[in-house]
Amino acid sequence: MNTLKAKLPPMGTLGPAIALVLACAFFSFQHENFLTLKNFSLILQQVMVVGTIAIGQTLIILTAGIDLSCGMVMALGSIVMTKFAADYGLSAPVAILCGIAATTLFGLLNGLLVTRVKLPPFIVTLGTLNIAFACTQLYSKAQTVTNIPDGMSLLGDTFDFGGARVAYGVVLMLALYVAMWVWLRDTAQGRHVYAVGNSPEATRLAGISTDKVLLGVYVLAGVFYGIASMLTVARTGAGDPNGGQTENLDAITAVVLGGTSLFGGRGIILGTLVGALIVGVFRNGLTLMGVSSVYQILVTGILVILAVATDQMSRKGGR
Repeated sequence: MNTLKAKLPPMGTLGPAIALVLACAFFSFQHENFLTLKNFSLILQQVMVVGTIAIGQTLIILTAGIDLSCGMVMALGSIVMTKFAADYGLSAPVAILCGIAATTLFGLLNGLLVTRVKLPPFIVTLGTLNIAFACTQLYSKAQTVTNIPDGMSLLGDTFDFGGARVAYGVVLMLALYVAMWVWLRDTAQGRHVYAVGNSPEATRLAGISTDKVLLGVYVLAGVFYGIASMLTVARTGAGDPNGGQTENLDAITAVVLGGTSLFGGRGIILGTLVGALIVGVFRNGLTLMGVSSVYQILVTGILVILAVATDQMSRKGGR
């Protein structure tokens, strides 16, 4: 029995997958169209933006930090890239790079304030959330940016897969998850991220610069927010200054449901993908059942509390 238990993955890894399977089983009995490739491709399209943001959020939470600004930084990036394309006539690739540069600069700002000024990540990102929101509204004049080049919507296009339409943006999101999973698991830099989250002092004594690791994590998270900006523009065909207002909490929800500890040092990036899918499955399933969006938010909140409570209990049990 003990040998079997030792061979099984930890509950923090296995739990989210079990929850996803149970959720799918439940909704398959509630609506006949739930278990179809067409519906699952729709769920993937609905979570691809939040799922990409959640990659950056996972990196930060693995270091025992948190980023409340991610959603608004993503919105700012989408406005920058669409405004640069629509107003200045830049090509789609150049405009997209400008938007990613803007989100990366915000990641750099967050990282410098955390590592150099030694401010708590919660306070830093709460402040930059408001700065990003103000910059977005001022630069866009609170107007949606349209008339963008066709190249900016390519990732929103779809291809046929078993009778379902799958967006190219979904393929990009899945590829990013695989790449980050390999990076965190198989490289020294990836293992340093876990080490900083487990014990910054022990990591420092081992000769690893914790400040460099943290700064790199925040900058890399900014890059992922920029990629999410590109995906949201591709999906909607416009730059929305009012976007990004719930994506920060949705991304944190995906990370927590995916089994990453809010206390840092524990979790796998693929679990975040599962967490994002859990949220997507619940919202999609409840919509098919005709349940009000208010109750969907209620269920999401309950799931987050249960996930954090499970994390707390597992930490206590491991002591």
